[in-house]
Amino acid sequence: MARWFRSEPMDYISFIVNEDAAHDCLGDLGKMGVIQFTDLNPDLTPFQRRYVSYVKRCDELERKLRFFTNEIEKFDLDMVSAGTVDTFVNSPSLVSGTSDATKRSGSQLLESMEGELDQYESQLRELNNYSEKLTKEYNEKVELQEVLEKARRFFMTDAPRLAVSELTSGPRATGNSAGLLESEIRPDLDMRFSSITGVVSTEEKVRFERMVFRATRGNCYIRFAPIKQPITDPESGVMIEKSVFIIFYKSESIETKLKKICDAFSAHRYSLPDMDDSASVDKMLTENAQELVDSRTILLKNQDTRYRLCQLLCKHTERWTWIVLREKAVYHSLNMFKADVSGMLRGEGWVVADSLDTVREAVERAHANMDLTMPSLVDHVPQPWPTPPTHFITNKFTYAYQEFVNTYGIPRYREANPALFTAATFPFLFGVMYGDIGHGLFLLIAGLCLIWNEKANDNSKLGELSEGMHAGRYMITMMGFFAVYAGMIYNDCFSLGINFFGTRFAFEGQEDGEVEEGDVAAQSAEYGSAESVYPFGLDPIWHVTSNELLFFNSFKMKLSVVFGILQMFSGTLLKGCNAIYFREPLDFFYEVVPMVIFAASMFIYMVFLIFLKWCINWNSRMMSATCVDPYGDSWGSSAYVGDWAQCNDNGYGCTPWGLVCDGSETTVDKCPLDYGGDGDGCQPPNLITTLINIALNPGNVDEPMYNGQGQIQNVLLICAFISVPVLLLAKPYFLSQKAHTPVEHHGDDEDGNGHGGDDHDEDHGFGEIVIHQAIETIEFVLGMVSNTASYLRLWALSLAHSELATVFWEKAMLSTLNINFFAAFLGYGIFAGVTLGVLLMMDVLECFLHALRLHWVEFQNKFFKADGIRFAPYSFKQIIKDANA
Repeated sequence: MARWFRSEPMDYISFIVNEDAAHDCLGDLGKMGVIQFTDLNPDLTPFQRRYVSYVKRCDELERKLRFFTNEIEKFDLDMVSAGTVDTFVNSPSLVSGTSDATKRSGSQLLESMEGELDQYESQLRELNNYSEKLTKEYNEKVELQEVLEKARRFFMTDAPRLAVSELTSGPRATGNSAGLLESEIRPDLDMRFSSITGVVSTEEKVRFERMVFRATRGNCYIRFAPIKQPITDPESGVMIEKSVFIIFYKSESIETKLKKICDAFSAHRYSLPDMDDSASVDKMLTENAQELVDSRTILLKNQDTRYRLCQLLCKHTERWTWIVLREKAVYHSLNMFKADVSGMLRGEGWVVADSLDTVREAVERAHANMDLTMPSLVDHVPQPWPTPPTHFITNKFTYAYQEFVNTYGIPRYREANPALFTAATFPFLFGVMYGDIGHGLFLLIAGLCLIWNEKANDNSKLGELSEGMHAGRYMITMMGFFAVYAGMIYNDCFSLGINFFGTRFAFEGQEDGEVEEGDVAAQSAEYGSAESVYPFGLDPIWHVTSNELLFFNSFKMKLSVVFGILQMFSGTLLKGCNAIYFREPLDFFYEVVPMVIFAASMFIYMVFLIFLKWCINWNSRMMSATCVDPYGDSWGSSAYVGDWAQCNDNGYGCTPWGLVCDGSETTVDKCPLDYGGDGDGCQPPNLITTLINIALNPGNVDEPMYNGQGQIQNVLLICAFISVPVLLLAKPYFLSQKAHTPVEHHGDDEDGNGHGGDDHDEDHGFGEIVIHQAIETIEFVLGMVSNTASYLRLWALSLAHSELATVFWEKAMLSTLNINFFAAFLGYGIFAGVTLGVLLMMDVLECFLHALRLHWVEFQNKFFKADGIRFAPYSFKQIIKDANA
C-alpha cells in the first residue's frame, strides 16, 4: 500500500538503436509496457514520417480484416478466440497457416500476411459479386413468376367481372370529363387498354399509388397484389416485402409518365405476353419456373462456398488482427524516433525507474540477436526534463478505485494518491447511507457472484454496463459488506429491528401483550453495567419506541458530522504531507499549518465535544445536583458515582455529596462541579447552542462540560481568527520578498537598463499570487463550513432509506397480511417489486453518487491538484484491449 500512496518514480531516458534491430527492440519493449515514447519529430506531418509506408500497409491490412469480420457476422459465426492477450503478447510472431515457430522480421511478416489476406479477399469479393449478380437474377425471376401468376389471375377473374359490370350499368351522364373506364362501351371502337406490370416495395405502395393518380389525373386503373414471400435485397441482404402492380392506361403520354414514376420508385417493370394467348403464358411460366430452380441451386452453392470460406477465416481473423495491431504500434513508435546518424535511430521517453535495467537488457538483447557490431546506448537525459507522467501499479482490487479517482483528474507526479484512502472510505460512507442488513446482503451477493465469474468475464466480450460492473466487482462487494455492517450497527433489516442478543429493555406486561402507547420501558440491568449495554449495534427496542425517529436522527447526524470532519481534516494533513515531500516550506508553514489550526480550533473541537458528551455519565452528574430524601429508596442509588455523604435532613432532603437543601437552591447551588454557566456542569448541554456561542458569545457557556471551557474556547477562537490573515497574507509576502532578492548580473552595467523593464511583469505576477491566495483562503474557510454541512447527506440518505423501507413494509405487507391469502400474495409482489426497483436499484445509484461527490468535492479538494499527466505506456496488451473494447 505504501507503493500505491505515491506514483512510480520515472526516469527520462534516451536510447540509440541500430535501424535493423529497431523493430525487434520495440517488439520486446511492447511486451513489457513500461516506457512512454516522446515524439522527436513534432514538426513532421504523418505523411513525412520515416515508416509511413509500413503504417499504410498495416491500415490496409486492418481494412481487409474489418471486411472479413463483417462477412463473418453476416453468417452469425462466432469468432474463434486467439487465446488470452497475455499469451499472445509473449508468443513469437507467427503467420497463420505456418507450421514452424520461427520468428520473422517485420517486413517479412507484413509481406506474408499481405499475400495471404489478398488471396482470401479476392476470393471473397469475387464470390460476393457473383452472389449479388445471382441474387439479382433470382429476384427478377421470382418477381416475373409472381407478376405472371397475379396478372393471369386478374385477367381470368377481375377483368370479365368489370366488363360485365360496365355492360349492365349502361351509359352514365357524368359530363364531358368521364374517365376512360367509365365511358360508354361502344363495339364500333377499339377499347383495348395498354398495361404496365411490375413490382414495387410494399412500404412505398401508398406513395406510389398516390403519385400515379396525381400524374395521370385519375386516367388510369391500378391494382396491387402482395407477394407472400419477402425478397432479398442483393446489395444489403435485407428481406423486403414487395407487391405486384398492374396499371391500365390509354395514352402514350401517360405511358411516358408511368415509366418515369416506376424508375423513381425503383419499381421493376416486366413485359408480359398477350394474356388472351393462354398457351404462351403457360409456356413462359414453365420456362421461368425451371430457370428459377436452376438459379436457386447456383445461389445456394455460392452461399455454401462463402460460408465455408468464412468458417476458415473466423479461425484466424482475431489473431491476424492482433498481429496487425502489434506491428502498427511498432511502426507508429518508430515514427517518433529521429535518424541523427545514418543507420541509427534515437528515441527518448519516460520509463518506470524500477524497470530501467530491464529495458537496457531488452535493447542489448535485440542487438545481440541480430549479430550487429554497433553497440546500443540507453542512458539518462540530463535535466531539465518534461513534466513526468503519473503511473500507479494496480491489481484487480485497486484498479476500480484508481479509475474512480482518475475520472476526476490524474494525480500529479508523486502527489499523495487519494485512491489509497478512497478504497477504504468510499464503500464505508456508502454503507453509512445505505445501511440495511437485508438490502446490503443483496449487494454483497451480487459482488461475490461477479468475483466468482471473473475468469469467464475476463475472457469474454462484455457490454459497456457489464464491463463497468466487472471492473468494479470488488468495489461492489465492499459496498455490500459495509452496508451490512452499518445495518447491524443500526440494527435495521428491511426496516425491522432484529433481536440478535436480547434487548436490554422491557415493558411492563409485554409478555401478556398488555403494553399500551405511552408506556415506558425499563432497563433489565443496572444502568452503566456491562449487562445493560447491547453487545453490538443499537438495541432493537428503539424500533418500537415513540421517540425512534428523534433518537436515530440525533445518532446519525452526529456520526455524519464526525466522519465528515475527520475525513476533511485528514485531507488537510495530506496537503501537509505533499508540502513536506516536495520540500515546499512556504506551503507547509503558511498554508498547511494555518489550515490545521483553523480546522482543529473550530471543527476538531466540535468532534471533541460530541465524544465528551457521549462519555460523560450525565445520570451521575444530574443526581449530584438533585435533592434526595435520605430515607427514601433513591438514597444510596448506584446512579450517583461517588460516596454518599451523611445528611442532616430538615425536610427538603440532601444532595448525594452532602448539601442540605432548604427548597430555595438553584442547580448552580446544588452542583458540586463549579464549572459555571446555568447548570454549573451538572446538566447536559445543547451542542448546537454551545458551538454557535463560541463565535457569537465568546467566553460564555450556558452548560459547560468541563472546568475552564469558556477560556479554552476563547483561545481556540483567537487561534482560528489569527490563522485566517496568516493564510491570506504570509505566503504572498514571502514570495514577494524572494522575488525582490537582489541578484548580481555582470551584464547590467553594459545594458544600461538594468531591471526596469521587468517591474510591470513582477507586479502582475505578485497580483496573481495575491488573488490566488485569496481564493484559496476563502475556499478553505467557507468550504470547511459548507462541506461539514454537506456531510449531513450521510444522515439524510440513511434516514430516507430506512423510512422508505418502513413505508413499503407497512403499506404493502402489513396492511395485506390480515386480509386473506390472495391479498397477502399480491402485497408481497408489490413489496418485492418496489424494493427491487427503488431500494436495490435507484437508491444504490443515489448513495453511490452522493458518496462519489463527498470524495471528489469535500475530501479531494483539500489537497488534490488533479492536473497530472497519465502514463500512456507503449504496451501491446493495452493496445489490443483498447481495440477490443
